[in-house]
Amino acid sequence: MAGLHEECGVFGIFAPQTMNVAGSTYLGLYALQHRGQESCGIAVCDGGVMTQHRADGLVSEVFTQETLQKLGSGQMAVGHVRYATTGGHERSNIQPLVIRHVKGNLALVHNGDLTNAAALRRSFELSGAIFHGTSDTEAIAYEIVRHRLTCGSTEAAVEQAMGQLCGAFSCIVMTAQKLIAFRDPNGFRPLCLGQMADGAHVIASESCALDAVGASFVRDIDPGEIVIVSSEGVRAVRTHCGKCPTSFCIFEYIYFARPDSVIGGVSVHHARMCAGHLLAQHAPVDADVVIGVPDSGLDAALGYAQESGIPYGIGFIKNKYIGRSFIQPEQSMRENAVRIKLNVIRETVEGKRVVMIDDSIVRGTTITKIIRLLRDAGAAEVHVRISSPPFLHGCYFGTDIASETTLIADRYHDADAIAAYIGADSLAYLPVESLGALIGRTDGFCKGCFTGDYPVDVSGARQKSIFDQKIK
Repeated sequence: MAGLHEECGVFGIFAPQTMNVAGSTYLGLYALQHRGQESCGIAVCDGGVMTQHRADGLVSEVFTQETLQKLGSGQMAVGHVRYATTGGHERSNIQPLVIRHVKGNLALVHNGDLTNAAALRRSFELSGAIFHGTSDTEAIAYEIVRHRLTCGSTEAAVEQAMGQLCGAFSCIVMTAQKLIAFRDPNGFRPLCLGQMADGAHVIASESCALDAVGASFVRDIDPGEIVIVSSEGVRAVRTHCGKCPTSFCIFEYIYFARPDSVIGGVSVHHARMCAGHLLAQHAPVDADVVIGVPDSGLDAALGYAQESGIPYGIGFIKNKYIGRSFIQPEQSMRENAVRIKLNVIRETVEGKRVVMIDDSIVRGTTITKIIRLLRDAGAAEVHVRISSPPFLHGCYFGTDIASETTLIADRYHDADAIAAYIGADSLAYLPVESLGALIGRTDGFCKGCFTGDYPVDVSGARQKSIFDQKIK
């Protein structure tokens, strides 16, 4: 309920023989739905022939039994769930992107944002390239195809292309004969490899998607690594590994990833519980009950309750049937949107001093409405604890964090002032110095949105709508 949007989720499967790869990809995307709820798509490869289906909507809305049957069986498939960070909402931006070029066909899915996307696009356009969409993913596809014209294999082209890409990219490429997964040298976004009992290999943004299709977790794909899956097995190219320090997005643990995922050997659930424990140590308060804002605030709330000794309670019920088709055409409906998504359990909060745990505050509008719900339900006091530091800076690596001018922590630098603005009795954030404790190490992660200290140069990054504007 932080007001943030997830980036994207990717999934790929390579089967030793023809099977219902579309069905498996559907299940994998269902498990990754939390990472993108605007659009989704699946591309299937059967004997080198690629078929795809993509559209706006949730996985359950886009794919029916009929559409999955039309995709048919095959040896490989890739899938994608999307929330737009770079590029708008046009259908041409929905992934997978299927590219037909002189050396063959490929389908590409991408999670992340390039910091040099505008420069790449300008370079390609000046050489005569025609872009069909406005996402940076298309620039990645062009870069791979450009190198494929002179390289002996697609994986060699990917290896060359990676040297030209800056920023965050966890990608899967499907060709006529193989799956190729690759991850930027900083490792901003997650990507992992799994294997099914029948020998099929699976690549996904999170391990929860492996669980959804009955695959066993093999390992995380390392930052800078290229993993090739074909009929000959699995092999890796590590040319770009170790070129720079790992800078994994710490907010994956706080908000984006599902709590049942394990990333970098760390349980997301454990990391969030740890955040709650640390919050209770840093910002204790006399209260009667601890509640969490669904979904990512729940684990941290449990940790806060355990550490503080204050009873944990279920304060909200979340409507699980709100899809992207939920519209708010009138102002009165927009104001009631939070009431439709969340409802307070009055028995838990009425007459009580409440500690409410949430994952973040962005603009402050949503949390203000949530606090009002608690007041209306009779809460005597509402003390807000946030399981992340305050957002003070934008993100250039695939998170939809707005510019600094719209961030409430940038406008009100004092926590007491923000508490007054949102209607809370008190407010405290997780100290930025505590972030490393969530994952058991003091380095190897990106915290640029909290500190402004980015692990790579972002001076060339533009507004995320740059491709929707006319480039002069």
